[in-house]
Formats: sequence, structure tokens, C-alpha cells
Amino acid sequence: MSRFIAVLYGSLVYVFFLATFLYAIAFVGNFGIVPKTIDSGEAGPWSTALLIDAGLLSLFAVQHSVMARPAFKRWWTRFVPRSVERSTYVLFASLALAAMYVYWRPMTATIWNVTDTFAAIAISTVFWLGFGLVLVSTFLISHFELFGVRQVIARFLNQSIPEAQFRTPMFYRYVRHPIYLGFVLAFWAAPHMTLGHLIFAIATTGYILVGIWFEERDLMEHFGERYRRYREQVGMLFPRLTKRRVTMEALTK
Repeated sequence: MSRFIAVLYGSLVYVFFLATFLYAIAFVGNFGIVPKTIDSGEAGPWSTALLIDAGLLSLFAVQHSVMARPAFKRWWTRFVPRSVERSTYVLFASLALAAMYVYWRPMTATIWNVTDTFAAIAISTVFWLGFGLVLVSTFLISHFELFGVRQVIARFLNQSIPEAQFRTPMFYRYVRHPIYLGFVLAFWAAPHMTLGHLIFAIATTGYILVGIWFEERDLMEHFGERYRRYREQVGMLFPRLTKRRVTMEALTK
């Protein structure tokens, strides 16, 4: 029964995550198919909106960073079964995103507004490519393990999950963090950029850079010299034009 509950829990969390991810596209892109977007809602004093929005962004950043650290995981799994630890992390991250969607305060002052049709289409295309890059990149490194589904299924089948292997599939041969790159592209590619959207883009980009620092520190500790060589050959968010794309042969030499 406990294994069945774990699968049910992990599956429901995954569905909730998918809903928040899809909502994020509409929220950032200002699509009216959802009740609330980054520029919709009642606009109050900008100072109040700034404090609330900064708090919401900080809540997500702290949750997302602290719960991802190995030391926290070692402590956390004393209370939460390992099979659902990742699903629980995804649940808290999704709840933090949902809170942002609900309580976000718009700041609608225009920073830039691209009126040229071709340019606006080009920027919107980058927006969609960004989110597409995020989704594809998760599948390249094991989408269902990243979001906790593989762990609960392995628990249900009484199987063990192999130790993580260092791989550089497709986009990872050119940039070390294509998922983060996709988010940066999607968050900044706005034909109409408002003050609230700009603050969101700046804050999330800053968090991404800090998150990469922590993540790479963990990866260096886990994979050692192989990851150090990878960092030397491959750009963090953008390809290094003066470097050849990474190959597994080069990493093992």
C-alpha cells in the first residue's frame, strides 16, 4: 500500500508541476487564456508591488536553492522517504510558483514596446524557443527522474535507480545549462516589456546565476575532474565560439 501511495503521490505532484509550468508560459507571455498574467490585475502603488513581488521571488529562490542542496537532502530524508524526496521538492517548488501567480502585483509602466511586426514576431519566436529549449533539455537528462516520477515507480517495482552518470547529450555539448538558458531567453523575449516584467527578468536571471554557482559546486564535488574539464571546454549559458564542442572522448582523456 505504501508503494502505491508513493506512486499516486508522485503522479499527482507531476501533474501539478505540469500545470504550473504551462501556466508559467501564459503568465510570462501575457496570454489572456489564464486568470492572471505578469501584467494583468489591479495595479497599486509601485513601491507596494515591488515589495510583494520581491518577496514572492525570494520565496521561490530560497525554497528552490535550499531544498536542492545535498546537505539539506541528507537531513530531509531522515523524515521524508527517499522515494518521494524529489516529488516533495517539486511540490514545494510548484506551490511557490502558484503563490507567485496568485499574488503577483503588476507594474505596468512601459520600458520598451516593439511595434514593428517583423521584430515583434522574431522576439515572440525567441520566447517560444526558450520554453521549448527548457522542455527538451529536461528530457535529454531524464525528465521523469528530474521531477520525481522515476523514483516512485522504482520504489513501486522494488528497483534501485543507478548512480547518476556524467553525460553531455545534444545541447549539453555546447552549453552547460541549456535549461537555464531557455528560461533566460523566455523571460527576456518580450515585445512589450513593462517595469514588472523587467524586475521579474532581472531577478530570475540573477537567481539563475547564483543557482548555477551552487549547482556547479555540487557537480564538481560529485564528478570531480571530469566536470572541471567540461567547464573548461563548454560555455555556461552560451557556446564558446573559440572552443570545440565537447566530446565524451575528450572528457575521459
